[in-house]
Amino acid sequence: MSTPEQEVEYRQHRFSPPPGATEIFLVRHGESAPAKGSAPFDLVDGQADPDLASEGRDHAERVGRRLADERISALYVTTLRRTPQTAAPLAAKLGLTPEVEPDLREIHLGDWENGLFRRYTHEGHPIVEQLWCEQRWDVIPGAETMESFGGRIKAAIGRLAAANPDRRIAVFTHGGVIGEVFAQASAAKNRFAFLGADNGSISHLVVSGDDWMVRRFNDTSHLHPPFG
Repeated sequence: MSTPEQEVEYRQHRFSPPPGATEIFLVRHGESAPAKGSAPFDLVDGQADPDLASEGRDHAERVGRRLADERISALYVTTLRRTPQTAAPLAAKLGLTPEVEPDLREIHLGDWENGLFRRYTHEGHPIVEQLWCEQRWDVIPGAETMESFGGRIKAAIGRLAAANPDRRIAVFTHGGVIGEVFAQASAAKNRFAFLGADNGSISHLVVSGDDWMVRRFNDTSHLHPPFG
C-alpha cells in the first residue's frame, strides 16, 4: 500500500546576514563621571574625556558578560577613554586588543564641551530647545557641523564593514554616534530619532555594501532594570 507524499511546509523566513556582510554591535560606553565646575574634565583634541563612573564600570562588566559568547572577531574603541574602559572586560574575556577608530568619537560640542552641555540641558538653556526643534547639533556655538559629523560616521562604518566581511565586531562608542548611525540606517526624517541609547546598551547593525540593516536598538536586557 502506497503512503501519501508528505506535504511541503513553508516556514516563516528567519533573518541571516547576506554573504560578505558585517554584523556590528554598537555599545554605548558606561556611565561617565559627573561634571563639576570645580573639577573640569581632561580634554582630548578639545573634547571632554571623563573616566567611567563606578556605575559605568558595572555597565562594562555586564556588557562583557553579555557579549562574551557572541563570536566576536574584533573590537573597536574611540580616542576618548570611556570607550576603552568599557571595552576592557570583554577584551579580557576574548583575548582581543581593541583597535582605535577615531572617526567614531562623539560629536564635538564646541563652546559647550567640558560638561557645559549637561549643565545647560539641566538648566533649560534656550539653545537646548532650539537644538531639539531643529534636530541639529551645530546650533551650539562652535559645534561640529551635521554634515561633517554625518560624513565621518558614514565613512567609518563603511571602513569597518569593508575590513570585516562575514564577521561580527563590537564597536564601543557614544550616544550621539549611535543615534546618527541608526538615523542614517533608517533614513529617519527626524535626525534625533535614535538619540538617547542608554549607557551600556547594545545596538545591532548589519552592513552589506551600501545597505545598513537595523536588527536591534538600545538592548538593555543585561542591565538592571532592563526597562528604565
